[in-house]
Amino acid sequence: MSLYTDILSEAVVSLSRNDFFTMLRLVRLLDQVSRLPTYRSLVALLVPDVARFDPGHDAVMMCYDFHQTGQGPKLIEVNTNAGGSLPAYLVDRQMTRGAPGDLPARLKRKMLGQFLDEYRQFTGGSQSAPERIVILDEHPEQQFLYQEMQLFAELFRSEGLVAEVVDPSALEAGEQGVFLKGAPVDLIYNRHCDFYLEEPEMAGLRTAYLTRQVCLTPNPFTYGLLADKRRLTLWSDPGFAEQFALTERAGELLRQTIPQSRMLVDLDPAEAWGVRRHSVFKPVTRFGSRGVLLGGKISRKRFEQLHPAETLVQELVPPSLTEVPGEEPMKTDFRVYAYRNRVLGVTARIYRGQVTNFRTEGGGFARVQVTSNE
Repeated sequence: MSLYTDILSEAVVSLSRNDFFTMLRLVRLLDQVSRLPTYRSLVALLVPDVARFDPGHDAVMMCYDFHQTGQGPKLIEVNTNAGGSLPAYLVDRQMTRGAPGDLPARLKRKMLGQFLDEYRQFTGGSQSAPERIVILDEHPEQQFLYQEMQLFAELFRSEGLVAEVVDPSALEAGEQGVFLKGAPVDLIYNRHCDFYLEEPEMAGLRTAYLTRQVCLTPNPFTYGLLADKRRLTLWSDPGFAEQFALTERAGELLRQTIPQSRMLVDLDPAEAWGVRRHSVFKPVTRFGSRGVLLGGKISRKRFEQLHPAETLVQELVPPSLTEVPGEEPMKTDFRVYAYRNRVLGVTARIYRGQVTNFRTEGGGFARVQVTSNE
């Protein structure tokens, strides 16, 4: 099947080997931190009830987004339902079309393996694979990466699993489990952006999840530990490494890669306004760069309208630039896909404008070429 070729760029983005390995080290460190009992106890005080429930498994298709600087990569945010992995693979192989049969066995094992691992964890090892998988998103056919969800469904079907892409309204869910057209659903690959299952249409799924009637991945537990933007305020705190007995090397890595991040409610308004040109303001309850404001462009009126308890004030880290054939240089960020502490791949996203988008001629997912450090 064809993927949207307008989200694949012909550009090749260079990344030094040192910076690539710095990214990998941080991914593994944050996964390690997320498993510390002391860290989990602290986060439990900061998240809603649904995110305190440990389902006993992890989260597929996580990603870590970085901006590249002269001082190395800086982590901008973490996502638990990251899209784009398959388009990123296709552009890496210089393909614009793809179907399950086109994917090499190694990639199929890598992609499928994380879902099977999730289900084995969920069942305590009693079952090796789900029979029926649902890929869930709000009005999925309207989503920009809908064809990628379809490709995942075909990938599952190629291994003999039943798989469909659906909206939450297609499901019947509650204490008895989750059902699609009367048939039980074993695993949900969750692309929906209601991360804490708070919307009315997610109520039945929330009940099924909390009563362990379905394997939901990604899930609120992992989102609370790693992807809630408020966690950046912990990781950028100078005393974080010492508080959680991390090594000196780990502490240095955090200081090197995590931009200073604080909640607006914890800042003096005059101070926040005074440093605005060096800051970016992010609503913690939104996603996909929605509502992000660059401090250098914010008006005083708009600043005063920000909700202090729901706004992250992050040190501004401008994106790097990539030369694109026939185009002006484009802004660039790097996306590292991971499962647990295993890195699945890396891609670049190139764009124009204030935030990442896929509407720029010549932009989109781009191949990353790891180079020597010379």
